[in-house]
Amino acid sequence: MTGSGRNIGRAIALALAAEGARVVVNGHRDRDAVDAVVGEIEGSGGRAVGVIADVSLPEDVERLVGEATDAFGGVDIAVSNVGVRRQQAFEDITIEDWHAVMAVNLHACFYLAHFTLPAMRERGWGRIIHISGYDGWTGHIDLRAHNVTAKAGMHGLTKAIAREYGHHGVTANTVAPGAIRTVRDRSQYSHIDLDAVRARLAVDHFGEPDDIAAACAYLAGEGGRFVTGQVIHVNGGEFMF
Repeated sequence: MTGSGRNIGRAIALALAAEGARVVVNGHRDRDAVDAVVGEIEGSGGRAVGVIADVSLPEDVERLVGEATDAFGGVDIAVSNVGVRRQQAFEDITIEDWHAVMAVNLHACFYLAHFTLPAMRERGWGRIIHISGYDGWTGHIDLRAHNVTAKAGMHGLTKAIAREYGHHGVTANTVAPGAIRTVRDRSQYSHIDLDAVRARLAVDHFGEPDDIAAACAYLAGEGGRFVTGQVIHVNGGEFMF
């Protein structure tokens, strides 16, 4: 799975490993973080390998999938969990900014699906899971036009894959995290009032990365076999659809 060196990605990697999956842990630059997650999985009796790859580049994703296939014989579950959330007014977004965000937040999940779906189709089983964000549905956060567009597009891709590959035993779904406690660059969130977010929640606490991981483990297993083309909003009832 991509972007699994920390936060939500790490939690998903650990949850899938706990269910018996052999996990490829991916990061962009931080080899120590990737190796630490691999160590956690192996320390609990699981199997994992770490691969450094920039998933905004198709050649890196192809290599990532190739190394996963070499290590474990194929990819049955592909989780796309990468994203950049730049705080920029619309008129400050340059053409370069737009393409950079799209490359990470949207193109990367297409690349992962592109290089994994053919083998899933041939085997007659597979799971595609896209980690999106609720700002792709609600429009409640400003200064993120590129991210909002990418996250909405990601679910459009989810539905297209679900429709085309369902008869081949492949499901595709989106998980949209809400207010989750993670380590992040706070400078890109200075316009968000956390007290106002908490007040909107239907529950009395923010979510944790394990909450997202639990949704992914459900979708990845046999229990989720009749769920496809859907989005699971894990947001504590802040928004209800």
